[in-house]
Parts: sequence; structure tokens; C-alpha cells
Amino acid sequence: MAFIDSSSIEVCHNKRITRNKVFKGLAKRGKTTSGWFYGFKLHLIINEKGEVPSFQLTPGNVSDVSIVDILSKDLMGKLFGDKGYLSTHLKQKLINRGLELLTSIRSNMKQKLMSFQDKILLRKRSIIETVNDQLKIFLKSNILVIEA
Repeated sequence: MAFIDSSSIEVCHNKRITRNKVFKGLAKRGKTTSGWFYGFKLHLIINEKGEVPSFQLTPGNVSDVSIVDILSKDLMGKLFGDKGYLSTHLKQKLINRGLELLTSIRSNMKQKLMSFQDKILLRKRSIIETVNDQLKIFLKSNILVIEA
């Protein structure tokens, strides 16, 4: 059992992209639910103990779905993610490998049957949000040191 999520790490404000020299060529523009950003994405998988078995730092324009296969290569069982990981092709690919991807559904989607235990575990995704936020704060402080 594991949880997957991604988080944006802004290198600079959108207005300063053309003047930014620190990660030129590495950082890219990406989009999150809160809008556009320039920087990187931290893709993270944690297990039920809160340990991080797999992570990847990618340019901001890399989609969440495209990186799941690489991050989850050593996992078996169930993988819980948010709506950003909805993909029938990905879901089938992971099932063939022995990994079941469980996500919440969008408001315009048909309800699907899910066990009570899976519903409860899907709500426990807040654990990975907390870990993501702590790592993001750590990475941002180190990015500021690089810029100085």
C-alpha cells in the first residue's frame, strides 16, 4: 500500500521567468490547480509507514500520469492518488503489473463501486500532502541559498 502525489516547486515568479538565470534550461513552465508556475515538480510515493520509497524531481511541464510507471516499478498492492492520476490506460498497465491504482473521481464522472476500506484509505492521502509540504519547504530554502 502506498500513496502518490506531486507538488510544484517554484523557482521564480512568472513575471521574472525571462530574467531568471539560476535554473535556465532545467526549470520549465507547468500548470497546477492553482495556476501556472515556473520551476520543478516533486513526484513522491510514500508507504503506510510514512517512508519515501521513490521520488523524482522533474521539470514543471511533466505530467503526473507520465511519471507513475517509473516511480512505482518496485511496488505491489494498492496505490492511492488524487484526480491528477486518472487514466484508464495507466490503470490497466499497473493492474497487469500487480499494482491497483485507486483515485477519487471527477464530478462529471460516473460513480464506481469501491470497498469501504479503500474509501477510508483514499481519505488518508493527507499524509502524503503533509510530507510533500515539508519537503517543499526544505527544497525552497535550498533553492534560495543557490540563488544568493
